Amino acid sequence: MATIADHDSYIAAAPEAFRPVLDHLRDLLRKALPDAEEMTAYNMPGFRIRGTVVASYAAFSKQVGLYVLAPAISDHAEEIAEAGLRASKTGITFPPRKPVPDDLVIRLARASRKHVDG
Repeated sequence: MATIADHDSYIAAAPEAFRPVLDHLRDLLRKALPDAEEMTAYNMPGFRIRGTVVASYAAFSKQVGLYVLAPAISDHAEEIAEAGLRASKTGITFPPRKPVPDDLVIRLARASRKHVDG
């Protein structure tokens, strides 16, 4: 993907099969982080609060990634595993046909935000 200017451009440039998942992630993150600023960094769309990126997402060749602050992942490691998902220190990758459950996306985003608030 080329360098992106905003969320809409990123989603429009993603493979067609990924667009509905990316749109849905964006909507869930907006809901969970209503006061966050939409931004792009490292060629990924994300959400920033007081200068800290608390959530972002990306499309890759075969999977989608959801990224939050590391403590949010560790706080929800058991739920992530129970959902049959694999996580790194700061993210979860998944095929577009098996997305992260909506309630888990919202909890991860809010937990990530909580770590910015202290």
